[in-house]
Amino acid sequence: MDSFIDQVVADHMTGKVTTVVRGLTLRELGDLFEREDFNTYPVEENGQVVGLVSKFDHLACFVFTPARMMPRYDDLMKRTVNDIMTSDFIYVGTDTGLTRVLQLMVDHRIRSMPVIDGDQRLAGIISREDVMRALQRSVGGKVQRAL
Repeated sequence: MDSFIDQVVADHMTGKVTTVVRGLTLRELGDLFEREDFNTYPVEENGQVVGLVSKFDHLACFVFTPARMMPRYDDLMKRTVNDIMTSDFIYVGTDTGLTRVLQLMVDHRIRSMPVIDGDQRLAGIISREDVMRALQRSVGGKVQRAL
């Protein structure tokens, strides 16, 4: 467990990240979610991450209440990532400790978050699965089960 405390994001993140642009339609985004099965995509503009869009954001477009009437499906699918993305998001640096990442994920119920380098560019993404693998490796692959 002690080795987990010393580990940083750079050693466990996924470096090659698929990003999307603000103008991507919900139809295209839905196709991308189905094809790649990622939960979240960073939204990039001019090399900067300007937001995140998740499966949850996409699904939320289909929730209708008496106060929010259902548009025609084709009109809904023409909406863009810009309409639904989260502009205020949590990110970490490549040198952020995994213990901090774990704390952020638990506190904010985040499945993954972008990793930003010193030049404020997207360096990768770190997910719950990345943190879980690092934790398992640090305890020698032996996770104790409570009785």
